[in-house]
Amino acid sequence: MTQAPAPRYSGFAPGQHPIESFGSGGFRFAEMSHRGSILALPSGVGAWAPTTPGDITAESLAPLFAEPAGIVELLIVGTGADLVPLAPALRDRLRAANIRFDPMATRVAIATYNILLGERRRVAAAFLAVD
Repeated sequence: MTQAPAPRYSGFAPGQHPIESFGSGGFRFAEMSHRGSILALPSGVGAWAPTTPGDITAESLAPLFAEPAGIVELLIVGTGADLVPLAPALRDRLRAANIRFDPMATRVAIATYNILLGERRRVAAAFLAVD
């Protein structure tokens, strides 16, 4: 039996960091820059493979589900230039893990994430890159 490859996520800035800026297909955080989508978890911020809202699945969010139970109470999802609702299967998986979720355009999602992070809330975020 062949095992499916693990979702591509490479945490390269340990810990939680506000997003300093975004655009041109990338993000700045922790005095670093990255071109492409990112996943911001309590354990770190790193590259994330999804490029379209349809790529946001329970499988692509496996690193989120691998975080210790209860460490994340809310997932902010930046779905690109526009708000795109999460797929029903992903909503069900997040609810089963007791993680609330709020999809929104990436621009709004970054502002929301930074505010919640500043309030020391138990938040994580998945941001699709935008131009």
